[in-house]
Parts: sequence; structure tokens; C-alpha cells
Amino acid sequence: MRVVVLADTHAPRRWTTCPPRVADELRGADVILHAGDVCVPSVLDELAGFAPVHAVAGNNDGPDVLAWGAPETLDLDLAGLRVAMIHDSGPKDGRTARMRRLFPEADLVVFGHSHIPLDETGHGVRIFNPGSPTDRRRQPHGTVGVLEIAGGELASARIVQVT
Repeated sequence: MRVVVLADTHAPRRWTTCPPRVADELRGADVILHAGDVCVPSVLDELAGFAPVHAVAGNNDGPDVLAWGAPETLDLDLAGLRVAMIHDSGPKDGRTARMRRLFPEADLVVFGHSHIPLDETGHGVRIFNPGSPTDRRRQPHGTVGVLEIAGGELASARIVQVT
């Protein structure tokens, strides 16, 4: 299973339509995860044109994004891999331990908020932030994540530059 992970698209200020290099990654996705700060549900509708979308609400998301179906946290089974999602994972210090406590059954926790790509393992959980494809802040590139899941295991996790 090929999963494309996005966060912090901040439409319409930063995302007016799907950027071409993001669309390139979305083609062929089996599932799309959005870790919040969508800002307008039309982004989720646009993403759903590529593959089924699961999203969580971020601190900049309003009632319209929640009404689309984006809760504050989400637990998923993706091809046997237990995936949890949240927008804000809190401070860097103690993050893996905090995510393990919050999501005790998760193999992988996907989050956003910082706009900083991260793939880290600790306390028996892997945490993954795809960064932002459109609002890179102090990062050198806009990014998305690509996960490959096989046999209930995370076969690979990549941060992909899209700007």
C-alpha cells in the first residue's frame, strides 16, 4: 500500500490548487493522510480525487473541516499497520514517549503543526511529520511524505521534496 502524507497546506493562502509536484506524488496513492491545518475543506475534496483521504483537524481548521470528517485524533488500520494521527504532537522534548502514552496501540503516529519534516523512532513507536508542501517556513524545501506498507509493516518512509 502506497500512502502519501501531507500536513499544513494552509489553503487558500498557501494552496490555491494542488501543486504539480505534489500531484505527481499523489498519482498512484492508495490512501492519502492529511495531518491538519487544511484550512478549507475543498483541499480535502481535491485530494479525494486522487485517493481516499483521512484527515485530522489542526489549530487553523474551522467547523467546516470538522464537518468534512476531520476529528482531532484518528486511529486507522492501513494494511495491518496501526496508524494514529494528530495535528500537534507538542514540544520536541519527550515527543515519542508522549505519543506512545497517547496512542498505546499505534505502530506509527503521523502529525504536523511544526512544518518540520521528521521521521523518528523511540519508546516503541515511530513518529512521522511530512513537513508542509506549501509553507516551508525555515525549511529548505516544501515536502510531503510517502509511506510503503507491506504485510502489516512499514516497509519504507520517505520525505519527498516538492519545491
